[in-house]
Amino acid sequence: MNYLITVVGATAIGKTALSIKLAQHFNTEIISSDSRQFYKEMNIGTAVPSPEELNAAKHHFIQNRSIFDNYSVGQFEKDALQKLDYLFLKNKYLIMVGGSGLYTNAVINGLDYFPEVAPEVRTQLNLQLQNKGILELQEQLKVLDPESFSTLEIENPHRLIRALEICIGTGKKYSEFKNKPKTPRNFTPIKIGLFADRAIMYNRINQRVDIMMENGLLDEVKKLHTYKNLNALQTVGYKELFEYLDGKYSLEFAIEEIKKNTRRFAKRQVTWNKKDASINWFDFKTETSEIITKIESLIV
Repeated sequence: MNYLITVVGATAIGKTALSIKLAQHFNTEIISSDSRQFYKEMNIGTAVPSPEELNAAKHHFIQNRSIFDNYSVGQFEKDALQKLDYLFLKNKYLIMVGGSGLYTNAVINGLDYFPEVAPEVRTQLNLQLQNKGILELQEQLKVLDPESFSTLEIENPHRLIRALEICIGTGKKYSEFKNKPKTPRNFTPIKIGLFADRAIMYNRINQRVDIMMENGLLDEVKKLHTYKNLNALQTVGYKELFEYLDGKYSLEFAIEEIKKNTRRFAKRQVTWNKKDASINWFDFKTETSEIITKIESLIV
């Protein structure tokens, strides 16, 4: 039997360090399901593992795409499953790690099928978001699909626009396409979650942002400023500094906005993971040996 040991938790909680220790213990490789770390042009602001960390265990799906690629969660699911099939030929244990719950869930449980929608629908919705703000889109979803409005992360513009484009493009509710039977997987997932008190978690986030700035995040963002409207760059740490470069924020305010928005992102990650009763939770300071003991107890 194959096992996919998956490490989840809020940003800056220590997932990368734990995943490397687990990969070393099980003598195996790591699949990254962090959608922010796919892009080779984004390094500092996405907390890509250091060269030392990448050398400590073989990683896949780290900086393997370009911001100019149109890469979806559906394509990632296909690519990741293909890679897993190959890697399971030589090892029955593999590690997956990442803060992107949707991408992690796609690999473990599969995605719902949605029909193709004309690209101009999304273009129009993005313009609407830009010109009129997120509240109008939220109200639109509330009318078109009340069920999705009550269950989706409606503060997340990507998820909101995705739901609306399906409603508008198909004439059906986004929720009607959800929770259909999925393709069975050839592995058993074992999920390990890391947690910390909120104050500790937020302090770690604030410290990480300061370190990113010291390591040259502003210079990284300056190089990407021309491409600021690309989908891959609509993410925390980049958006705020684009506003600074455009003269809308002071640098000090932009940095505080990065910290605030990263804390909000972490809160959404916690909410997402709390829904999953199959996660085995550990305090972020737990010794790796204790976590390994738990994992081995779950292996048949």
